[in-house]
Amino acid sequence: MSDHGAEQTEHVDVVVVGLGPGGEHAAQKLAEAGLSVVGVERGLVGGECPFYGCIPSKMMIRAADALAEARRAQDLAGDVEVRPDWSRVATRIDKQATNHWDDESHATRLAEAGVRIVRGHGRLDGPGRVRVGTTTYVAARGVVLNAGTEPATLPIDGLAATPHWTNREVVRLAELPASLVVIGGGPIGAELTQVFARFGVRVTLLEVAERILGPEEPEASAVIHRVLVEDGVDVRTGVTIDRVDHDGTFRVLVDGEIVVSEQLLVAAGRRTNLADVGLETVGLDPAGRVVDTDERMRAGERLWAVGDITGRGAFTHVSMYQAAVAVRDLLDQDGPLADYRAVSRVTFTDPEVGSVGLTERQARDAGIAVVTGHAEMPESSRGWIHQAGNEGIVKLVADSDRGILVGGTTVGPFGGEVLGLVAAAVHAEIPVATLRGMHFAYPTFHRAIEAALADLGV
Repeated sequence: MSDHGAEQTEHVDVVVVGLGPGGEHAAQKLAEAGLSVVGVERGLVGGECPFYGCIPSKMMIRAADALAEARRAQDLAGDVEVRPDWSRVATRIDKQATNHWDDESHATRLAEAGVRIVRGHGRLDGPGRVRVGTTTYVAARGVVLNAGTEPATLPIDGLAATPHWTNREVVRLAELPASLVVIGGGPIGAELTQVFARFGVRVTLLEVAERILGPEEPEASAVIHRVLVEDGVDVRTGVTIDRVDHDGTFRVLVDGEIVVSEQLLVAAGRRTNLADVGLETVGLDPAGRVVDTDERMRAGERLWAVGDITGRGAFTHVSMYQAAVAVRDLLDQDGPLADYRAVSRVTFTDPEVGSVGLTERQARDAGIAVVTGHAEMPESSRGWIHQAGNEGIVKLVADSDRGILVGGTTVGPFGGEVLGLVAAAVHAEIPVATLRGMHFAYPTFHRAIEAALADLGV
C-alpha cells in the first residue's frame, strides 16, 4: 500500500462493484478459489432481491394466494370465514426475510469466504481500477461490475413532488391503505395489484400500453387481465396519465378523469445504475442504458459485467448465471459460455405466468417458420379436477423447419413449475417428435403441454 496524504492505493486480485446476487456470488466463489477479493457496496449486501424484491414480495404473494384459496373452499369443501390480517405478512417480512433490513448474514457469509467488504460508492478509474472515497483499488485480474438497478421514475407532471411508493416502500408496510392506484402493469405492478386487492384494498391499475404484461404472449395477458378484474381490480389499459397531485390523498388525472386514492404505487420498471460508475474511464459510454458483454461476460479490458446492467433480463437467476460464467473466465476454467436462447421468467400472479425463449411475434420477426400449439388449462384433467382457480393456457412456439420449440408460455396454477419441461426443451433443442413420445404423468398440470404439442402443426 502506498500513502499519498489522504489518498491510498491498494493492490488486490479482483474488485467486485455491487454485491447484489450476481456480485455476491462472484465475490464468494473467487475468494473461495484463493484470490484476494474486495467487494464494494453502497447499500445492503445482497442487493434488491432479498430485501426489496424477490423474497419479501413472494411472501406477500404467498399470503394473498392463501386468502384466495381459502375463499375457493366455498365451491369445493365448505364454508370458510376469511379475515385478512396484514400484520402477519409485515411481521414475516421484517423478521424472516430481511432481519429488520439488516444485511449482517449476507456480509458475514462473504467475510467468512475471505471477501473484504468496503462500504461506499465504487467508481471505475481506468482498466482494473476502482475508486471508493480516497482509496483506489488496483485489481491485478480485473473488476466485476454489478451496479444493478433502481425503481424507474416517470415524467408525469407533479409526480416527483408526491410521496408515492415504489416496491421499496411497499415491502415495509405495517398497515394497508383503503385505496391504491398502481401505475404500471408489468410483472411487479400485476403481482402487487393482486396482493393488495386480495387483502381488501380498492385498487385501480393503470397501464399506458394496450395491455398489461406487454412482453408476454397476448393470450397470457388476457388471462391475467381477466383474473385481476375478478379480484375486484379496476384495470385500465391504453391510458394517458396527465398529472398527479397530492393533498393528503392522491389525485391522478387519467384520460380527463380524476382518480382519487389514499396511496399511489409506481411500478414502472427499473433503470440501470450506470450514470456515475466511471464507464468513460474504460472507454464505454456513460450515457448507455446497458453494458455490452461477450459470451464470457467481458465488457472491456480487465472488466466483466453481470446482472441487470447487461440488459439480458432483470432476473436474479440470470445475474447468478452470468456471475458463474465470469468466475470461470477469471479463473481460466473451462465451462459453458453465456447463452440466452432459453432464458426463463415467471410472473408470480395467481395463476402464474411462466415464459421461456421467444414469443410468437419475436420468432416471426426473427424470420423463423413459426407454428404454434395451444391448450387450455381448465380442459386438462388436473385443471378440471382443480376447478376453482384453474385459469390458464399453454402456448408453444416452434420452428417448423427444424422441428424444435423456440419458446413457450405456461399460465396456470404452478405455471412457473410447469415451465420446467418447456425450458429444457428450448435450451436443449429437444425435437418435437421426441417430446411427443414422452410419458406425461397423469393427472398433472404439465399434461397440458402434451395437448399443446398435439396442437402443433409440425
